[in-house]
Amino acid sequence: MGAAYFYHLTQKPLEATLPMLLGKALGAGWRVAVRGTDAARMDWLDQKLWLGPEEGFLPHGLAGGPHDTAQPVLLTVETAAANKPQCVMTVDGAEVAPDEVQRLERVCILFDGNDPTAVDVARGQWRSLTGAGCSAQYWSEESGRWEKKAEA
Repeated sequence: MGAAYFYHLTQKPLEATLPMLLGKALGAGWRVAVRGTDAARMDWLDQKLWLGPEEGFLPHGLAGGPHDTAQPVLLTVETAAANKPQCVMTVDGAEVAPDEVQRLERVCILFDGNDPTAVDVARGQWRSLTGAGCSAQYWSEESGRWEKKAEA
């Protein structure tokens, strides 16, 4: 049974935090799907990941390509990812179902702490997932480094 990890971004933007989390997931040997809600936003994120430092190259692809099933990291707006991930990272309030959390190794929910709507969506997801019996952790970077603030 997996767990949902909530990441409350307040110091660094998504495009700086996501590569760090992707590196950890790949280091664990997991395939990852990054799920968003808007194709244009996923295209933007794809471009940001390609512009990262050379020593921190993250092999990834944007869903809809000929090699989706082979991608270690697949950026998508679909619920079912072709790369059969062990970890799903959601951005921009993309939905996560309790059975998905329980089926996968990890679900990471990244949300912008400077956006009140994003915070409200994340709170609703926390209530929904923990209410369904999912294990969850809340991580904050408010102090300048990541700290676990809550666990259910």
